[in-house]
Amino acid sequence: MKKQPAVYILASQKNGTLYVGVTSNLVARTWEHKDNVLDGFTKLYNVHRLVWYEFQATMEEAIKREKQLKGWKRKWKVEMIERANPNWLDLYETLA
Repeated sequence: MKKQPAVYILASQKNGTLYVGVTSNLVARTWEHKDNVLDGFTKLYNVHRLVWYEFQATMEEAIKREKQLKGWKRKWKVEMIERANPNWLDLYETLA
């Protein structure tokens, strides 16, 4: 997969802890989370399941969307995830 700006949501489990992030390389960044390469929130709370993502045309748009989602209520994020991924499957394998 070539690099493309994306906003993504990771979860610890279905209806678990959520993490909203932005990246220019979704495959590489998700792998970093899964493999606990970087210290931080996702490592501390075991948040490794890619449950939602959205590609953007530019990094500026991706950052804007990330900020928007971080401002949302949890309920809205859960509803968005469940519309696209009702079983909260790990979408990482679908990226390759």
